Amino acid sequence: MTKADLVERVYEKLGTSKQESARLVEEVFEIIKSTLEAGENVKISGFGKFTLRSKGARPGRNLRTKEQLIIAPRRVVTFKASHILKAKVNQGA
Repeated sequence: MTKADLVERVYEKLGTSKQESARLVEEVFEIIKSTLEAGENVKISGFGKFTLRSKGARPGRNLRTKEQLIIAPRRVVTFKASHILKAKVNQGA
């Protein structure tokens, strides 16, 4: 599913204009992004939790040149689905 598909579904469910639906979807994404940028987790009940995890520096290698290098420390976003979402996904399995 793409962002355009999501806008289309919001448009169909809410009956608002496509422009308004696109604005709503974009605003939700912006709120999630800004919250994660601030270092906070995002928990959506019945859906899941987006968390930030810090990864330390580690040794790596350029696969083309075989040169050894250090991969810089960074933060990564992880997602853990709620048990409700997992149950819905696995209903047909």
